[in-house]
Amino acid sequence: MSKHRIYSVSVASVYPHYIAKAEKRGRTKAEVDEIICWLTGHSQETLEDQLAKNVSFEDFFAQAPRMNPSRSLIKGTVCGVRVEEIQEATMREIRYLDKLIDELAKGKAMEKILRQ
Repeated sequence: MSKHRIYSVSVASVYPHYIAKAEKRGRTKAEVDEIICWLTGHSQETLEDQLAKNVSFEDFFAQAPRMNPSRSLIKGTVCGVRVEEIQEATMREIRYLDKLIDELAKGKAMEKILRQ
């Protein structure tokens, strides 16, 4: 079975779309960054470094400093697929990020998005 093509896509190429989606709904780049850092354990500096290096989604999640253990609390659907039912680990991480950005764009409070 071959890997899904999203695995080789650079995070930096999708990142502007995350920001645009958030800003269109009155949210900020800083909130997008906070979500990504919360999920992956990156600092703002290491996140920017990963974006500058154009790392793929697969490498971005594989090399994340510390995936947040609370990410398992993320439930719901993205593109018609329940994130908690995704078996493949990398795809689940990508969909967790998508779900968090969706929640941000829908106006959910940061405390709830970050499962605090």
